Amino acid sequence: MPGSRRLPDPQVQLGFMNYGVPSLRPMETLGMNQVQITQMLPLNGKLAAAGRAADAQAAAERSRAADTRWEQRASAAAAFYDLYQLDRSIEVARETRRLMQDLASIAESMYRVGEGRQADVLRAQVEVARMDEEIIRMRAMREAASARLAALLDRPVEPALPPVQLPSYPAALPRVDSLQRAAAASRPMIQSGEQEVRAAEASELLARKEIWPDFEIGVQYGQRRAVASADPTAMSSGTDRMASLMVGASVPIFARSRQLKMREEAVAMRRMASADLAAMRSDTRGSVAEAFADLSRARALQLLYRTTILPQAEASVTSSLSAYRVGSVPFMTVLDSRTTVNRFRQELAALEADEGRAWAELEMLVGRSLVDSTSEPPDSRDLPPAPTSPDVPTHSSISRDASRRGLR
Repeated sequence: MPGSRRLPDPQVQLGFMNYGVPSLRPMETLGMNQVQITQMLPLNGKLAAAGRAADAQAAAERSRAADTRWEQRASAAAAFYDLYQLDRSIEVARETRRLMQDLASIAESMYRVGEGRQADVLRAQVEVARMDEEIIRMRAMREAASARLAALLDRPVEPALPPVQLPSYPAALPRVDSLQRAAAASRPMIQSGEQEVRAAEASELLARKEIWPDFEIGVQYGQRRAVASADPTAMSSGTDRMASLMVGASVPIFARSRQLKMREEAVAMRRMASADLAAMRSDTRGSVAEAFADLSRARALQLLYRTTILPQAEASVTSSLSAYRVGSVPFMTVLDSRTTVNRFRQELAALEADEGRAWAELEMLVGRSLVDSTSEPPDSRDLPPAPTSPDVPTHSSISRDASRRGLR
């Protein structure tokens, strides 16, 4: 900071010396008007040390502001993926409701021809009503999630926000050790901690220099009414003018209780800054490993659900429905298999959202983008249809707004 390297402000003093009371007129030969200017001159590199400390502190605050923007971006991304999960769950619930209505029609048809039971018809109707209740509940949750996302982006709440779209996640996962190295090198929070250590070191150096006296220089100008003199060379203006030069220095007579205590405080602050930086680095390594583990888990389980669990569950529904038509299994078996598929599909949507949250967390930790937010997933078999409205929020728009606004 330029101001930290500037000299202290000079001091200007006006003096009216030896005025008579109560006349307030200058006394003969003694009355005088003075103006004095003094300037303190810190020695031994104190201004340079203060400037380095201020520069490092300013850089630390800039890095902390950048880290705050990344945290805000991660919070907005988490709200975005919450909204996606709710959109997907609502779509699954609607589809399940249509299938339950079909099952109710089948049960009613079989009851009419004497091959089914009235209890099956009633149970199917209850399940349809239960799906209606679940859809209403999830719609309310979606409105709350939409409002939370709008608040994080400092946008007005849209009452009819269209379904959101997932970005295209990277096909391959980076190595966890490379992510940890990138986070240690580029995370703004760690950069802020490093600048805090530099500021503390400069402050410690400045505290060690405080024991050295400060040099002070001053000039003084005074004038008074001239005394009558027989000297022919005397000035005819009737005014005596005088100038003085003063040189001084501060004396650290309280060094034991002031300057030396300042040293001890500066050493403690430097040690605290170093400990905070070490804690930031350790916490960042652990957070990266945790987010990477969540990302790996979400990916592995998504593959398992898509290739094994969901196909087998769908086959179980088809088999149980065929068996129910011929009276081999009770109606509850069909309902249970259909409910199981519904739960698995909602869990798949939750895993997709978990992957997005993990990517957003990693982006916040490494301080740079890892996901191409401008492209859509190449495989959209398990995603809701992409809306055509130009106002549909995407991960790209969410990230851009959150990064630009920072904290509201």
